[in-house]
Amino acid sequence: MVVTSTRDPVDKSYRKMIRGMERFTRQHALAPQATLRFRLLPRTPRVDMRGITLRVVGDRVTVPVPVAADNSFILPSNRQALDEDAAVIANRKTTSMTWRAQVTTPDLPPDTRRLGDLRLECLVGVEAGLVSNSSPLFGWIASALNSPEQVCGSPDGNFLFFTERPLFSVTLRAGTRSEILPFRLLYAGGDQTPDMLPYCDCQVLLDRTYYAPIWDRSWPDDTLVSFEYMDDGAAAAAAAVPAAGAQP
Repeated sequence: MVVTSTRDPVDKSYRKMIRGMERFTRQHALAPQATLRFRLLPRTPRVDMRGITLRVVGDRVTVPVPVAADNSFILPSNRQALDEDAAVIANRKTTSMTWRAQVTTPDLPPDTRRLGDLRLECLVGVEAGLVSNSSPLFGWIASALNSPEQVCGSPDGNFLFFTERPLFSVTLRAGTRSEILPFRLLYAGGDQTPDMLPYCDCQVLLDRTYYAPIWDRSWPDDTLVSFEYMDDGAAAAAAAVPAAGAQP
């Protein structure tokens, strides 16, 4: 659904997003080679993610925000927008999209992330006010877990991460240590009901979600988080089937 840009209570706060950027700068040591962008992902089934435009809108100021083909963007700094407590507004209903920070270290192996990047993504995302789940069923908005340190530093923080494709498994590797994440850390914990999904920004991305143990400091920041996808298995199975008429 495409709508005209209007300010409403669920538009993202420009001040909060700038605070998220400042958090990235302060804690850049978690991901010293990484860059920061923000990204929009679909939250509801019918949202059209093509041609999204963004603007920072205050009482008297409007600042266009260029959006890349993958719906990621860099938020520009603007003193007047800060003073006017501006909002970051898309030409879509804000609740139809998931907003996330994207902290990316370059030149990692394919289909991997770095745990320090994920730690910083969480800190920036919570500081920036990007998670918009609105049900008390979700631990990360409980009053006991309302700061970036609490959400990102607690096993009960439940900060969701997303992959590009449906997941089969996630593996952590640090030196000679490796561990496959248990099922309970995939698919938003595997316990979402139809009544809960509208409150979760994993709503249409459930098969692409996972919880990383960002709170567990026994895993160093350079830990690699690698992904196997559902379609990897399908492709391998198809490759293993002999061509018609082939001899065994």
